Amino acid sequence: MKNFKQYIAVSLIFIGYTVIAQQDPQFTQYTINPLAVNSAYAGTRGHATIIGLHRTQWLGIDGAPRTQTLSIDTPIGNRVGLGFSAINDEIGPSEETYLDLNFSYTVPLDENYKLSFGLKGGLRLFNLDFNKGRIQNDGDAAFQQGVDNKIFPTIGAGLFLHSKRKYVGLAAPNFLKVDHFDDSITSFGEVAVERLHLFLIGGWVFPVSQKTLFKPAFLIKHVNGSPISVDVSANFLFFEKLRLGASYRWDDSISGLVGFQISPNLLVSYAYDYTTTELRRYNSGTHELTLRFEIFKNRILKSPRFF
Repeated sequence: MKNFKQYIAVSLIFIGYTVIAQQDPQFTQYTINPLAVNSAYAGTRGHATIIGLHRTQWLGIDGAPRTQTLSIDTPIGNRVGLGFSAINDEIGPSEETYLDLNFSYTVPLDENYKLSFGLKGGLRLFNLDFNKGRIQNDGDAAFQQGVDNKIFPTIGAGLFLHSKRKYVGLAAPNFLKVDHFDDSITSFGEVAVERLHLFLIGGWVFPVSQKTLFKPAFLIKHVNGSPISVDVSANFLFFEKLRLGASYRWDDSISGLVGFQISPNLLVSYAYDYTTTELRRYNSGTHELTLRFEIFKNRILKSPRFF
């Protein structure tokens, strides 16, 4: 009975993620790498940055989401930023790879605030293999097809308003609407559509003491036809070295975060998500590990950024 319930749960996951919703990957440590959701962030840190992330979601469930990301961005002069991001997202029988180039242009508004405009363009490589796992072929055309490989173009844009201690950004990673299955596959053809995603991100950093910074932040995601997803988080930075925090994803999970600035150039950060839905019965949580390496021209970070 337990195996049967787990099978039903996983089946619902596959339907919700790979067929109906086609959701973009989600991250708990979104405050460390806003470039993953907003192209306008490229180059705004003032130096070259390399970020790698590995996320294993719902550990213990076969075929649950697994995500890896790599992003590189750098300023070019005082106003232009360039970046490259790659995301590999595996969910059950599907695998999707995102390859994007990001461009930003920053305009100073006054002595404190700057507004960055971002554009992104790239490709999504989509692979669906119904030969994976224990899905039984019941004569449905989708299952008979076996393997489905597709390539889709992506075009997105973003805005990022920021100062030394505050930021807010709005982005649409992809404006293009594409079908993930052929129209001849009547079971899924009308519902497996890449939908417009909108991301609103923001945060505020303020000092608690000379050695402690506090940063509340949020990420709101809207997908046409789906409920709004809301993430809120609170993080502390102690002695410019140790990061401790917690976050909450509405009606989904609560998370604990810990990070350590090993050197001025290298940050290691870990997050653990505890599922708050009925799915918690079938998994032992989600693990997310992030590495951020920064390259300073003068090898000294003049004003440490907490975002």
